[in-house]
Amino acid sequence: MRIAAGLTLAQLASSVHYSKGQLSKIETGQKRPSAELGSLCDATLDAHGALASLVPARPPGAAAVRPLKRDPVASETTGAVPRMDETPPRSPVPPSRRQVITVGAAAVLSVGPGEETTPPGIRPVSVSVSVSAPADSPAIGTEAVGEPLLDAYRALLAQYRRLGQVSPPAAVLPVVAEQTRALRTLAEGTGSRTGRELLALAARFAEFTGWLSQEANDDNAALRWTAHAVDLAAACGDRDLASYALVRRALITYYRGEADDTIALAEGALSGRLPPRIRGLAAQREAQGQALAGDHDACMRGLDRARALLSRDPGPAPGAPILGTTHVDDPVSMVTGWCLVDLGRPRAAADILDRECARLPTDAWRTQVRYGVRRALAHARAGEIDHACELTEQLLPLASSVSSATIATDLRRLSRTLSRHPRSRSYLAVSPRLTAVLTPAP
Repeated sequence: MRIAAGLTLAQLASSVHYSKGQLSKIETGQKRPSAELGSLCDATLDAHGALASLVPARPPGAAAVRPLKRDPVASETTGAVPRMDETPPRSPVPPSRRQVITVGAAAVLSVGPGEETTPPGIRPVSVSVSVSAPADSPAIGTEAVGEPLLDAYRALLAQYRRLGQVSPPAAVLPVVAEQTRALRTLAEGTGSRTGRELLALAARFAEFTGWLSQEANDDNAALRWTAHAVDLAAACGDRDLASYALVRRALITYYRGEADDTIALAEGALSGRLPPRIRGLAAQREAQGQALAGDHDACMRGLDRARALLSRDPGPAPGAPILGTTHVDDPVSMVTGWCLVDLGRPRAAADILDRECARLPTDAWRTQVRYGVRRALAHARAGEIDHACELTEQLLPLASSVSSATIATDLRRLSRTLSRHPRSRSYLAVSPRLTAVLTPAP
């Protein structure tokens, strides 16, 4: 393809920012290509994914990823076939499905017209102060306390999401998991309306727990908590969250480099009966999978569909948690830049990510690092090593603070790209700190 395009080895090397010697060894079969080089050559030679598809998934002799067990619970709920495994030791364990069904049954059975029951041991007087009262206080039903209680937990979820932006996931994960259990217990002793809403909130807490588990480098726990969120949502009649769970699972397969699984899971959440926001987020994830597969045209079509769907999103109901990111003004543009990196078009990606990263809130540390690292990676793959190192230097303190497994994936890619320039003073200056951030603490 290089010869057909009329390019010398030196010209191709200059276009993809690899050395002539490296490309020569790959062309003669002495060296194995990386997925990064496959995508860069695809874009330069207009190969439509043909070269990227030839890159082996893993080198000979490398250990295969241990197969995960099927999760029949999530399969029944969503119609998909996600993969699960046992919860690793010391991971917060969600309750069983039987327990969730029991809670759901209790929450949807009213004791009388418009009547609510009071959770055992709770005699509320004023939620703004306490959810318990002296023994001689007159008991009141949870109908009076329902809205303040729900508002308090909604505020808690928003607060935990803010903490998740500036803290290591392991610091937030245990308390969010415990709040999920607390909500489930409250719903068990509460009547119809408040009980259903408590279960709905518990489902959002469980979904957030799954996200934190993925950030803490525990994919199996992430899948298990996401399946638990589906069960809780089904118990309170919320079928939309079950479909959004497919979008969450697709993020896990994306970071594993599994393009086909990412696309298939995302397509499962594109049903016309779902709200525009869920379908828009699914279309974005599908586009990321297509970019991973090297299909530029399919990726762009997915992004166009995502923009059209998200533009029709009416927004959440008052007080309801928002699905997906809340810190990116134009998520489709940001994801476009993200995808262009995977498609081997780093210069175009850098232009978009420069613009979009400048619009991120200063207090959204995790979001800043997530997209900032990919921005630095785009500049590095475009051959702008000094600028990439400068951006990396600015991001490393935040990267160390938020301690994200998914961000570390891109940091390792960035480190490998920069290491191809061992004589660069900028690289030599940033390399020790970059290595320190990527080295697990004892």
